[in-house]
Amino acid sequence: MTDLASGKCVPCRKGDPALTDAEIAELLPQIPEWELIEADGIPRLQRVFNFKNYIETMAFVTKVAMTAEREDHHPLMVVEWGRVTVQWWTHMVRGLHQNDFVMAAKTDGMV
Repeated sequence: MTDLASGKCVPCRKGDPALTDAEIAELLPQIPEWELIEADGIPRLQRVFNFKNYIETMAFVTKVAMTAEREDHHPLMVVEWGRVTVQWWTHMVRGLHQNDFVMAAKTDGMV
């Protein structure tokens, strides 16, 4: 997929494989502000977003939540005053799926 932000999440099914290291390496350059981290032994995409105040922070969280609900793919969000940490990964595959990259790109478009 050339433009992740215009992509659509696909339903994940039990038994679907997580992306390989090579697939992840191919997709990461399309979301350059995201970092690849590992938590609880599971790779995740993470980015910290900064805002001027709490109202802007919560408006961003609401946009992410509405898109996540529409796509049926939900992130971990840690909300602080003027700051939101967003993590994407796919529980079903215990790793990263193309949906995580699509949603990271969509999240970038919300700021």
